[in-house]
Amino acid sequence: MPPYSLFAVILFVPTPLLLVPFALLLLLIAVMPLTPAPLKHAWEKYYPLVSLGLAALVAGWYSSFIPGGGKEVLHTFHEYISFIVLIGSLYITAGGIHIAVRGEATPRENVFFLLAGAVFANLIGTTGASMVLIRPWIRMNKIRVSAFHVVFFIFIVSNIGGALTPIGDPPLFLGYLLGVPFFWLIQHVWWQWLLTMALVLAAFYLFDRRSFRHASSKVQHDIQETSDQWQVDGTLNLGLLALIVVAVFLPSIPWLREGVMALAAWLSIKFTHRRIWEQNRFSFGPIKEVAILFVGIFGTMLPVLAYLSEHASALGFVYPWQYYFSSGIFSSVLDNAPTYLNFFELAHSTSRSLTPELYANIPSGASESAKIFLANRPSFVAAVSLGSVFFGAMTYIGNGPNFMVKAIAHDSGVHCPNFVQYIIRYSLPVLLPILVVIGLIAFLH
Repeated sequence: MPPYSLFAVILFVPTPLLLVPFALLLLLIAVMPLTPAPLKHAWEKYYPLVSLGLAALVAGWYSSFIPGGGKEVLHTFHEYISFIVLIGSLYITAGGIHIAVRGEATPRENVFFLLAGAVFANLIGTTGASMVLIRPWIRMNKIRVSAFHVVFFIFIVSNIGGALTPIGDPPLFLGYLLGVPFFWLIQHVWWQWLLTMALVLAAFYLFDRRSFRHASSKVQHDIQETSDQWQVDGTLNLGLLALIVVAVFLPSIPWLREGVMALAAWLSIKFTHRRIWEQNRFSFGPIKEVAILFVGIFGTMLPVLAYLSEHASALGFVYPWQYYFSSGIFSSVLDNAPTYLNFFELAHSTSRSLTPELYANIPSGASESAKIFLANRPSFVAAVSLGSVFFGAMTYIGNGPNFMVKAIAHDSGVHCPNFVQYIIRYSLPVLLPILVVIGLIAFLH
């Protein structure tokens, strides 16, 4: 091959080398917070430059050298804006709601609270539900709150609970943008969700009952004598949360949905009493970090999606269980939103390779192609959806709300397990066996 031909191939064809920025960014996100103080502080200071720099590198390369790359970059940018406006507006409006709780909860009351939080997560998202409920959750267990209360809250409210609607968890909203109908999940995965919730709540009840029984007589007396009352402040934000949900159903007019969501967030900032923000110790730090990191993730993911699409058949993923466990493994150590995008595209490409006759006259990116995929391989979509959402609870980095909940709990004086303790004490011995059982029951066929 002449040198100029080799140069043309390197420039104009997505190659494995273009996967390096994506892999590097995710590796840094996972590893740098665990490094010694000097490196950790350097990462905290310079991660915006790293994230934006890697995104700009890939986007610039695509726009300059890949045919049609500029259009792909603009499309990805639109998806990023839709994604971050949704979780950002939920984060802000939820932060304007303060819930005062009554008394110290019993294990049974805690179970009902977590179950209600899981249902609530499908209405306002795991981010919104986590931000609304983590503070009252801590206050209602203030006498004996411990690490497992925070961990199971992350398991249920911040992750597993939101698996039934596109609003529930960020990856599912990305699926909605790719053509999965709003009510498709609740129709196809409801029983897997119920079974998973039942098993995780049963495990929590065992932990909490033991904690409750070991409480001293003084604590038991305080539980019975407390006179706190339930009270909700910032009720304006409940209406704004509803407005955000309504925005998801609006017609696909450019920027209409995002504009309504942004308006709801602005109204929350404008009219919520400052006292409520202070009571909730609200700050923009967590959502700012998520927004910056996801610029890099979305920007560097372009060649990954292209590579998966082109090499889907070579990976040999033809069974639902392969998608469930593979998307789950990656969601455990990476963020579950980009994991979902990768495996959704892989499953879609595999569907086209297994039944090419169905796609013969349909362009690859057309909505009709998505409809054929959903009708032809619904178990693939269910497997990727549940794997990405459920396994996002395996580590702190599996889903955006996980770190936010940990930060709020830490600021409230609750002892939270570190990254390794979270995995060794809770994820591996408690959550993983449940998720494996669900995968075997639901997708091993």
